Amino acid sequence: MTKHLVVFITSLTILVFIAGCPSGKPDTKPPKAEPPKVESSKAEPDEVEPTKAEPNEAEPNEVEPTKAEPNEVEPTKIEPNEVEPTKAEPNEIEPTKTEPPKTKPPKTKPPTKVSFHDKCAPILKAFVNDKGMVDYRKLKLKRPELTQLLDEFANLDPNEYNSWPKEDKIAFWINAYNIKLLKIIVDNYPIKASRIRLLFWPPTSIRHLGNIWKEYKFIVMDEQFTLLEVEQWFFRKQSNEPRVFFAISGACLSSPPLRNEPYYGRKLRKQLDDQAKKFLADPRAFKIDRGKKTVYLSAILQPTWYGKEFISKYGTDKKFKDQQPATRAVLNFLTNYISRQNVSFLEIENYSVKPIKYDWRLNDSSRR
Repeated sequence: MTKHLVVFITSLTILVFIAGCPSGKPDTKPPKAEPPKVESSKAEPDEVEPTKAEPNEAEPNEVEPTKAEPNEVEPTKIEPNEVEPTKAEPNEIEPTKTEPPKTKPPKTKPPTKVSFHDKCAPILKAFVNDKGMVDYRKLKLKRPELTQLLDEFANLDPNEYNSWPKEDKIAFWINAYNIKLLKIIVDNYPIKASRIRLLFWPPTSIRHLGNIWKEYKFIVMDEQFTLLEVEQWFFRKQSNEPRVFFAISGACLSSPPLRNEPYYGRKLRKQLDDQAKKFLADPRAFKIDRGKKTVYLSAILQPTWYGKEFISKYGTDKKFKDQQPATRAVLNFLTNYISRQNVSFLEIENYSVKPIKYDWRLNDSSRR
């Protein structure tokens, strides 16, 4: 029994062995039998597509962070936006740059209008014509008005005067000078000629009135002056404007013409230029004799009168070298107001300069 059992087990073992080892194809069967085992070790080559699928699944997952990273980089790019505040700083500097224009308006403001000068307008407009001649006969009837007008100059507050621009101060003294001279003339009108002076001056000459520039006094801002003192103290020393000597009247035919309006600071330059042109257009002030090679100038332009006052602004060493400094300055000044033909003559020709005889006869229109 035992023997039969051993034989049975042995036979069964051989059958099992033969069944596990097929004959003729030992090399091909193992690969076919191995795939289940190879699935765990060689799954990568067989499952390349899943591997490709995994990246596809991973790519969406990784693309989102990758896309998120640029989104996270965008905050980094916001830094340039943070630089914009730095660019805004120049914009904040621009208000600083706009401050200078705020300081410029004072320069562009219209000239200050000083109403005081208007006080002289009624007298000048009513009794002085456009040629500078005065109707003294009618003006004599207005002596109280002249006196009242001079009181305005006497009572002016110096603090108000000091607040004016320089041009208005010059206009003020020109007006004061001219009004005072009118008052001197009407107080002595008609002129009574001195027999002795008749030997030298015609009957209507203001020289019969004596030295009116030294002898007659008046008050300005509670201070006493003569006409000569006004000339020396203000016109010569303070104004630094030689054209002013074409604005003050001498009350005679050879003096610069009296304007029939007051002088104003806001248009002083234009008024003084106009006065210079009018005066130099008169042959009693300036003329050229080309035949005699002679230039004739008003006596007030001589060095002994007002000529030296032109040196500071119009003095030159480049032209008119044959003349003395004061005359060179006057000739240089004239070139701004005369014709180009006359300028050419003065600058390149040889000539002598002589004064014109001064006509002291009163600038009186009431006798005409």
